[in-house]
Amino acid sequence: MIRTDVGITAEALLPQIEAAWGLSASKIDLLTRNRSAADGSPVFTVRGQYTSKGWTEWTQGFEFGSALLQFDATNERRFLDVGRSKTRAVMASHITHMGVHDHGFNNISTYGNLRRLILEGRFASDPAELEFCELALKCSGAVQARRWTPTAEGGGFIYSFNGPHSLFADTMRSLRSLSLAHRLGHALLEEQDARVSLLSRMVAHAETTARYAVFYGEGRDAYDVRGRVAHESIFNVNNGVYRCPNSQQGYSAFSTWTRGLAWVMLGFAEELEFLETVPNGELEPLGGRTRVEAMMRRAAEATCDFYCQNSPTDGIPYWDTGAPGLAALGNYLDRPADPFNDYEPVDSSAAAIAVQGLLRLGKWLTDHGNSETGARYWQTGLTVLHNLLAEPYLSTDEKHQGLLLHSVYHRPNGWDYVPEGRRVPCGESSMWGDYHLREALLFVQRVALRQAYLTFYTP
Repeated sequence: MIRTDVGITAEALLPQIEAAWGLSASKIDLLTRNRSAADGSPVFTVRGQYTSKGWTEWTQGFEFGSALLQFDATNERRFLDVGRSKTRAVMASHITHMGVHDHGFNNISTYGNLRRLILEGRFASDPAELEFCELALKCSGAVQARRWTPTAEGGGFIYSFNGPHSLFADTMRSLRSLSLAHRLGHALLEEQDARVSLLSRMVAHAETTARYAVFYGEGRDAYDVRGRVAHESIFNVNNGVYRCPNSQQGYSAFSTWTRGLAWVMLGFAEELEFLETVPNGELEPLGGRTRVEAMMRRAAEATCDFYCQNSPTDGIPYWDTGAPGLAALGNYLDRPADPFNDYEPVDSSAAAIAVQGLLRLGKWLTDHGNSETGARYWQTGLTVLHNLLAEPYLSTDEKHQGLLLHSVYHRPNGWDYVPEGRRVPCGESSMWGDYHLREALLFVQRVALRQAYLTFYTP
């Protein structure tokens, strides 16, 4: 269980954050010099060098988005130039990619970050560039929303690259593409010009995730523990009936893959924030603000509580809460995670994602009158970030292209590099782990410096 530092502040983390940005700059420069788009999207490192291996090109936006975050934090122009030029040159295919559930990863990280920087007046830009970014984001949201499976209850979900039967927990964070496109006034047009609200599909997908991917300790099955998350939920596409939990990257359907858990934590927290900008009238056809917020809050709190209770004391979780080798580690929840153990890998990328989920939910609850619970999540988020910004997690080796060490991609498939003399993966980085650490750094830095609150939709 995480041991929360109740005295830590965002301001106190600024020296660590500044040092991390210095390391981050060198990593981005190293990657920019040594990779080209022809090499494919960097996914994870092997012996400290980024390599391409994936089911889809879902990490390319994190590569160029990292440069934009670096510019945002440091005002170093070369990073803006990299992120801006690469987005224009390489990312177009991701806007109309019909085969993935990853639009919120690739396109919000690039076109979305560029739009935000333009609106904040961070660099000189003509109106056409803003229009270019907003058109890309509108198209992306509609394309993502078109990937739709109706459910028997009258709702539905954005289906994963596995096919129409498959709902992934990951997609909760990809919902940002629908929310932002709706914010820009866009909608999906179906057959005979039938207009489909992107807000309605965002809420419906969130509700399906909350109902089937998240458990609440209510006896739904023999392994129903409050806050547990199933990576994949399987539906009968003939009638939309839910069938069973499943897992692609976790250990089993009845354990919790911790990166999937983190995606859900952050996704619900961000959408709660987004709902603050949505007029009541737009939410009335969807059940009203009270009902929609209650659904999202319930899922967010359950998953954040599960994360806190099922992570080691430093807040960096092992890759799956049911991984069989954990039994050999004894009381592993009563001490910091050990990335160099012989039984199961930790996943620092899950922690980097979870940090923002904890912080954003904590602020939302505090703003809505629940200051005690909100402060607990907020302090826990700061605690986990503090622990990620130190060895053995922050990469200080000038030859290593990754920023955040001890990330895991696909343990069941055996894709992760196991160093010589070790029995499990360790010491490597992932593009999503590096990106989300940078995003968490920027989030906390802005809070500490009293700058504009970081959101994907730019109030």
